[in-house]
Amino acid sequence: CQSSCQRTFHLPCAPDGECVTQYFGAYRSFCWEHRPKQALQPHPSQDNTCSICLDTVDDTISYTTMGCPACHDARFHRHCIQRLALHSGIAFRCPCCLNQELFMMEMLTMGIRLPKRPPSWESDQEARPSDQRHGRCDAATCLCPGGREHAEAEGPWQLWLCSSCAAKGIHRHCPSLGNSKYTWECNTC
Repeated sequence: CQSSCQRTFHLPCAPDGECVTQYFGAYRSFCWEHRPKQALQPHPSQDNTCSICLDTVDDTISYTTMGCPACHDARFHRHCIQRLALHSGIAFRCPCCLNQELFMMEMLTMGIRLPKRPPSWESDQEARPSDQRHGRCDAATCLCPGGREHAEAEGPWQLWLCSSCAAKGIHRHCPSLGNSKYTWECNTC
């Protein structure tokens, strides 16, 4: 994006050449010489540890070592903060001081790609309860000709859920309980 610069590079090659691509606004790209640089001054008490992976980082701010513009204490590897940004999505903030606005704008300017979606831990199916009803027969031997996933609203292939946990189900006909029983409990419960 520097008008006087004649350098060109492939977008996938940019990180290897320490070039910066900004993934917002005009989606500008900068070569290693004209890229934006952080204007952070190191604090004498800085312990030079990445705030994310806890490995050692360089003493000075560079392409590979970045810092928080809000608290000036956080230091991290570029690849660590990029990984955090990809998982955090719209909840991206400094891992030390939790500043969001100043920190996010600085990271976007420095070429950190930030997806516009909820954090990965909020969309993880195992991390939150499912709003979908259990839909398969868990009997040791399923007798249904349509298979374990087949279920009907009434009749012998009606799927009964465990009356205690509702995490397991069984076709009404599979355990041969007949029409007389209207509840069922799984072996776990």
